[in-house]
Parts: sequence; C-alpha cells; structure tokens
Amino acid sequence: MAALGRAKMGGMELPPGWSALLDDYAAHLEAERGLSPHTVRAYGTDLRELAAFVDVEPSRVTLSRLRSWLGRMGDDGAATATVQRRVACVRGFFAWAVREGILSTDPAVRLKAPKRQRRLPKVLPAGAVNETLAAAETRAAEDEDPVAVRDLAIIELLYSSGLRVSELCTIQLRDVDRDRRSVSVLGKGGKQRTVPLGAPALRAIDAWLAVRGLVSTPSSPDTIFLGARGGALDPRVARRVVHDATAAAGPGAEIGPHGLRHAMATHLLEGGADLRSVQEMLGHSSVATTQIYTHVTSERLREAFKQAHPRA
Repeated sequence: MAALGRAKMGGMELPPGWSALLDDYAAHLEAERGLSPHTVRAYGTDLRELAAFVDVEPSRVTLSRLRSWLGRMGDDGAATATVQRRVACVRGFFAWAVREGILSTDPAVRLKAPKRQRRLPKVLPAGAVNETLAAAETRAAEDEDPVAVRDLAIIELLYSSGLRVSELCTIQLRDVDRDRRSVSVLGKGGKQRTVPLGAPALRAIDAWLAVRGLVSTPSSPDTIFLGARGGALDPRVARRVVHDATAAAGPGAEIGPHGLRHAMATHLLEGGADLRSVQEMLGHSSVATTQIYTHVTSERLREAFKQAHPRA
C-alpha cells in the first residue's frame, strides 16, 4: 500500500493509501477482466470520489460511512441507475482488495443500492422497421453516393443481428462468413460470438463491398465499414445514420441503433425464438438482461387482448 501522506490523483486530493491501490485495481480491471480503457477510467473516477468523501485510509472505511456516501448521492439527486453503477463499482473494488490480501475485511459486502423500476422499452413495430429499410433501400438505389449504399448495409446489419454500434464499427472484412451466413464480432469484455445474417443484410453488405473501393484509400483499415473519407467508421456517425433513418417511425418508440437492437430481440421472441438463443445473439452475459424483452412481448399481448377481446 502507498506510504502515508495525501496524494493527488486525477486532480483530486486523496486520503493516504488510496493512490497506489487504485492504480493496482485499474491494472487488474484492464489486464484480468478485459475492461475497456473508458470503463476503467469511469471506475477510477467513482472510486476517487468515494475516497475523497470517506476521507480515511481504505482499511478504515466502514459500512456506515459507505451508507452516508449513498445518502449524499441521493441528496444530490443522482439517478438510481447511476447509484447502482457506483455501488457495483465499490463492491467490486473492496472484494478484490480482500481477495488480494490487501484488506482484512470488506466494508461493502452488505452495501445495497436502491432498486430501480425498470421501464419497458417502446419498441419499433415490424412495419415501422420495414418502412425504414425500404426508404434506405430506395436512397441507396437512387443516390449515386456509395455512402448511401453503406448506410443501408449498416441498418440492415444492425436489425438482422442485433449488434451494438461499437461491434459493428470493428467488424473486419474476414469476419463475414457467406457460406454460413454469419458474422463474428468482438463484444463486451473481449468476448467473441458469431451471429447469423439474414439474406437482405448479406445482400446489402455485398452491395456496399462492391462500391467500398470508391471510398477506401491505401491507409484504410480492414474494417467492413468506413467513413466517407476512407477512415474508420466513427460510432457517432453510425448512430446518426440510424437515428436519421428511424426518426419518422413509431411515435414514442426508441429510435437509433439501440432501438433496432430492441426491435430485433422483441420481434424474434414474438416469432417464437427461445430466450437463450436471443441472449447469445445479443451477447448478454446473463439471461436476466435478455428477459426484459419477454416483458415487452407480454405487455404487447395484454394490450392486444384488451383492445380486441370482447370480454377483456
């Protein structure tokens, strides 16, 4: 553990013992758990703010002090999801410190975050998705710009396979298997998975690859999708493409890439797919995360029953 004496980290003055410990934990998160640099930085910020609040060495942190920290977040109006994320971060940190023999007791083992009421996502109806894809297909056919062809492939692929935007932007040319009609992606935590490709998505990808050379340059990456100038496709650009394409669909429905991901999962379950298969396609580590979509489909059935059944 670091020597006594206050240290500054990230512009914040920390109590004794925290600085070196947080450095070691960050190395653990990156090397052993495979978390992204962005996530590691977010964890570090949460833990530095905790250290500044408790204002004691790590070994002197108590459950009572942690609960005061929770209360302060509530007084500050922090969203329930934010509080839950920070509590999970702190619990993970202290559990790691005990496992490593750095601390003898875990003050956060009984620390609980407030429960969050889970809102069911408003999903784009299948008709709205079809209209979105039809409009994008018309633009790709009529517009001489190869970027319009790329945009159709982006939308088709996101809806076909339920990918995250971060996954879509890193797919390599070699990752598409036409014989098996599938694509391999690197998901959260560095986990590799293979997801199926629908025939329309594969056709859209092939159409884009046929004109990709009009955009690429000698320094272009080997990713399937490129920016308009031949560089790597920025996730923000991909989000804007999908957001603009879905903006006119379904009032109140979630639009953009995550809206297509929600729609794909919901439409699969409505069509009879089993929950485990949808979980694998989405890359969820826990089936509990995927179960939200069963609630969505159940809610739709209830609404249809109330509107259509004569004795509802």
